[in-house]
Amino acid sequence: MKCAVRRINFLFARVSLILLLCCLNTKINLCFFRTDFSIRELPLEGQLRFDDIHYAAKDFGNRYRFLPLAVLHPKSVSDIATMIQHIWKMGPNSELTVAARGHGHSIHGQAQAQRGVVINMKSLKSGNMQIHEGRLPYVDASGGELWINILHECLKYGLAPKSWTDYLHLTVGGTLSNAGISGQAFRHGPQISNVQQLEVVTGKGEVVTCSEKQNSNLFHSVLGGLGQFGIISRAQISLEPAPVMVKWIRVLYPDFQTFTQEQEYLISAEKTFDYIEGFVIKNRTGLLNDWRSTFRSHDPIQASKFKSDQKTLFCIELAKYYKHDEINDANQEVEFMLSKLNYISSTFFFTEVPYVDFLDRVHASEIKLRSKGLWDVPHPWLNLLIPKSKINTFAKEVFGNIMVDTSDGPVLMYPVNKSRWDNRTSIVIPDEDIFYLVAFLSSAVHSSKNTDSLRNILSRNRRILEFCESTNLGVKQYLPHYDTKEEWKAHFGSRWDNFVQKKLLYDPLAILAPGHRIFQKGMPIL
Repeated sequence: MKCAVRRINFLFARVSLILLLCCLNTKINLCFFRTDFSIRELPLEGQLRFDDIHYAAKDFGNRYRFLPLAVLHPKSVSDIATMIQHIWKMGPNSELTVAARGHGHSIHGQAQAQRGVVINMKSLKSGNMQIHEGRLPYVDASGGELWINILHECLKYGLAPKSWTDYLHLTVGGTLSNAGISGQAFRHGPQISNVQQLEVVTGKGEVVTCSEKQNSNLFHSVLGGLGQFGIISRAQISLEPAPVMVKWIRVLYPDFQTFTQEQEYLISAEKTFDYIEGFVIKNRTGLLNDWRSTFRSHDPIQASKFKSDQKTLFCIELAKYYKHDEINDANQEVEFMLSKLNYISSTFFFTEVPYVDFLDRVHASEIKLRSKGLWDVPHPWLNLLIPKSKINTFAKEVFGNIMVDTSDGPVLMYPVNKSRWDNRTSIVIPDEDIFYLVAFLSSAVHSSKNTDSLRNILSRNRRILEFCESTNLGVKQYLPHYDTKEEWKAHFGSRWDNFVQKKLLYDPLAILAPGHRIFQKGMPIL
């Protein structure tokens, strides 16, 4: 009898638990339905899609998947403002967040918003790009415009932006929310140092025009601000007279000391190249043969005798810009500058290409990789900013012990001048006059040589970061990614409190850019 009662009680408890869970699930679903319904009713010019949204849960890193509730394809900035203002008015109890997505080139899911709204910024490309000539020329473009399109439009006027990224198929708002660094940064600073004005939608849904003289706090906060304070809907970008052609050069060095010293000399010289980047190359066979498809050798016979196997080599890549009638002067300047360098003479390779082809060089590689199915693989990139005083310590351990080879992707290493960076922006950089960008641009491609390359690359990245932290090198991550607020506090250091205050001012409910996982909606920001 007692056994029967216990069985009945157990069945009753089980049924009750099932009913309770069903009620909770229904309540949750009704809650999300009400949220869904409320944003469906918004007066938008563009489209709000609840289907065909899976692409917004994927990015170039190809490691994180956070499915949004909906994707907004805005027709105007008012669509973005309407959506954010609506979510702002819903208050802290709503789980909805908003992420701006450009070309989806983020690495760690930064442009994703789990069960939130992703804004497809490329929908803002309405063909109203404007070029303003004069003493201080600039281009006025949508935050969702691709840099490659800006380049082509500006060249019609004989103008071009001063600073670039290595890959131009990125959106204006995306790179300005980080920094935008390439081989021109030593001279012109990053892209965020070349902006005259912004139009920004804050976390309250306010559309604000800002510049150095107007709403300057928001202007500097948004530049390099990781999308935490506002979505960049328009930008005015400084321009300069555009060259037509580029003399493109690569040379190799056998030792790290000379490699860094000569890069530092080049970025400080009065007469120098227009673009300077360095690469670390380890255990690459037939390196110079790979170059021959694009470059010509200054001494083909000696180059054919050079062996790169089992060596750690260092490459400096240089570019001199010129117009057609400046070719002789450009050649003389290049010869003079090269005469000051101590590279391996047999490894001098060069070519002349149109300015557009040089700037868009990575896209050519993308096309090849896509044709082989090697573009949409995981990209566990690690980008670091390292003080000049610690670069030798870093290199000795990383390239001597941690990194076995560089076959999974290029390793960039080049110095920039801190004087070209505006310390009022939100970007965090080392506190030295010269610091290095070191970028491990790995692709996790399954191969017979390495059956689990993603795991190995992530392990290597972790070892590099642990070494930097244990030896107190003063390294800062570029395109930073952390999992905890404590790690973010350490990243910002003494600037953390100011970063929090700006968040409270411009996005107090933590609606914007949840993919960075700096702040969480519904949790105290402080």
